[in-house]
Amino acid sequence: MKRILLTLLVLAWASIARAAERPNIILMLIDDMGLTDLSCYGSKFYQTPNIDQLARDGMKFTHAYSACTVCSPTRAALMTGRYPAALHLTDFIAGHNRPAAKLRIPDWTKDLPASLPTLPRALKDAGYATCAIGKWHLSEGGPKAHGFDVSIANNGRGQPASYFSPYKNPELPDGPDGEFLSDRLTAEAEKFIEQNKDRPFFVYLPHFAVHTPLAGKPDVIAKYKARASESDPQHHATYAALVESVDESVGRLRAKLAELKLTERTIIIFTSDNGGLIMNQVTSNLGLRDGKGSAYEGGVRVPGIALVPGVTQPGSVCPTPVVTMDWTATLLEFAGAKPLDDTHGVSLAPLLRGQNIPSRPIFWHYPHYHPGGATPYSAMLEGGWRLVEFFEDNRIELFNLNDDPAESRDLAAAQPEKAATMRSKLKAWRASVSAQLPTTNPDSDSAKDAPRGKKNKPAN
Repeated sequence: MKRILLTLLVLAWASIARAAERPNIILMLIDDMGLTDLSCYGSKFYQTPNIDQLARDGMKFTHAYSACTVCSPTRAALMTGRYPAALHLTDFIAGHNRPAAKLRIPDWTKDLPASLPTLPRALKDAGYATCAIGKWHLSEGGPKAHGFDVSIANNGRGQPASYFSPYKNPELPDGPDGEFLSDRLTAEAEKFIEQNKDRPFFVYLPHFAVHTPLAGKPDVIAKYKARASESDPQHHATYAALVESVDESVGRLRAKLAELKLTERTIIIFTSDNGGLIMNQVTSNLGLRDGKGSAYEGGVRVPGIALVPGVTQPGSVCPTPVVTMDWTATLLEFAGAKPLDDTHGVSLAPLLRGQNIPSRPIFWHYPHYHPGGATPYSAMLEGGWRLVEFFEDNRIELFNLNDDPAESRDLAAAQPEKAATMRSKLKAWRASVSAQLPTTNPDSDSAKDAPRGKKNKPAN
C-alpha cells in the first residue's frame, strides 16, 4: 500500500511539474479592427507603438484572416477550432433581419452549445488557470459554461453600453467616474496575472474596442483631431483614440509580464474578429475592398501578430495565409494540451519556427444579409486566387490577389476553368461541413426590401 501511495504521489508531483513548465498565454481579440488600423500594417494616422513593438519582437502575418466577416462566428471558431459553417453559427448574434429580401436565411444556431470541446476547456484540463475578460457574444451561459474559471465584463451584448464608468455591465462593477473601459479590462487582466503568476495561465482578452459606439479619452481625441486630414482615408479622431486604448493595453500587459519576470514564459497572440468598419467613415481598410459585413477582403483580412518566446524570430514576417481556427490549434500545441476533436485549423508552429506548412484552401460561408453590403455568399482562397459565389443570382466573381489585392478586376469570364474548379471545391467543402444554405423567400418583395449600408465596390 505504501508503495502504491508513493507512486501516486510521484505521479501527482510529476503532473504538477509538467503543468508549471507550460507557457502562459495571452490571447487578445480586438473587435472590428481592420488589417491597416495599425501603423505596423501601414496606417499613417493611428499611433500604435506598443503593438508595433510586439510585431518587431515576434512574427507579423501579412495574410491573417478572420473566420467570418462579422464577430460571433469568428469567436465561435476561435473557441472550438471549427469553421462557423460547421457549427451553423454563421452570423452575429442575433443577426440582421431582411424579411422581404430575395432569399430566406437558414435556421442558424444563435447559442454556442456548452457540450462542444473548447480551447479554454482543453487548457484547463492541462492545468491552466483560465480567464475571459471582455466581450463574449456567443452564448447565454457565458464563458464559464465553456471552460473559463473566471469571467469578467461579459454583458451579453455585441458592444458596450458605455466606454466610461458607470459601465452598466452586470459582470463589471463600476469604477471611478470617467474610468475608461479598455483601461479597466487591462487592469483586470493584470490582476489575474498577478494572482496566477506561479502557475500557467490563459488570459483571453477580447476587448470591446474598437467597436461602436465610438468613444475615447478627450485629450487623446484632441491629439488626433490635430493630426487628422481629410486627404487621409483614415481620419476619425475618436476611432483613433479607441485604437490607442488597445495599444496602451498591450504596453501595460507586457510591462506587467516584465515586472513579474514572466516575459520569457508567455505567448502573446494579437488578432481581430473581422475587418474594419467602413460605414460612416469609421476607418478605411487601405487598399482592400470594402469592410466588415462584406464578401470581400476588407471584411475578413485582419492583423495577426504572434510572440512565442524562444520560437519566433524578432521582426519576422510571414506571408502564408492563416485563419482564426489556426490560432486554436497552435496554442494547444504549445501548451502541450490535447487537440480538440473535429477541428479545421492547423498548428502554425512550423511557420512560427521559420518553416512551412502544407498549402491548403481557406473557406468562408455567410448565408445572411448585412448592412455592410453582404448578400448571402460563400468564398474560398487558394494559391492567391479568391472566388466568391453569390446565392441571390448564382453568380461568381474571381480575383487574383497577387496582381489585384483590391479585387477590382473580376476574372471569372476570362478564367472559366479556374473559376469552375474552385467553385466545385467550394461546393464540396460546403457539403463536407454540412453548411446551411439560404432558400427562396416566398415573401420576397423588392419594393419593401430596404437594405442598409454601402454597396460592394472595389477599393479606391
